[in-house]
Amino acid sequence: MDKDRIGGMADQAKGAIKKGIGKLTGDAKLQAEGEADTMKGKARNAVGGAKDAVRDAVNKN
Repeated sequence: MDKDRIGGMADQAKGAIKKGIGKLTGDAKLQAEGEADTMKGKARNAVGGAKDAVRDAVNKN
């Protein structure tokens, strides 16, 4: 598993926590930060997945 995938999952978790706290407290800025972290995490996870796929394809040959 690529380090980008691990970092992406961590960013997604951090974003979900921020969004949840933002909703509970009514803090729109914190909710927006949480959403941004979640999207960043999804993108980073996708990059890591692509790296894993390339690595697997190279190792099969």
